[in-house]
Amino acid sequence: MCLIGKTDEELSLVCSTKLVPENTVECDNGWKGFRIQGILDFSLIGILSKIATLLAENKIGIFTVSTYNTDYIFTKKENFEKAINVLENNEYKIS
Repeated sequence: MCLIGKTDEELSLVCSTKLVPENTVECDNGWKGFRIQGILDFSLIGILSKIATLLAENKIGIFTVSTYNTDYIFTKKENFEKAINVLENNEYKIS
């Protein structure tokens, strides 16, 4: 996955560390992610909020990226297994 976001103040790139350009001003390594399976209907409310709340209650910070078809949730690598366990213990199917 590679995502480029551009605003009037910045250009952001979310990608594998191996793909970070040499002229990058700032880079925050050490993230690991998973994606929400399936295409979420825009009428659905609170899907990411529920997941974010569960992880926040367990002191796990997240970074999310959404595209038209897919939502991605990233945690720092050291929190990834804990995040997966929290979600599994709350009846989320992890595959």
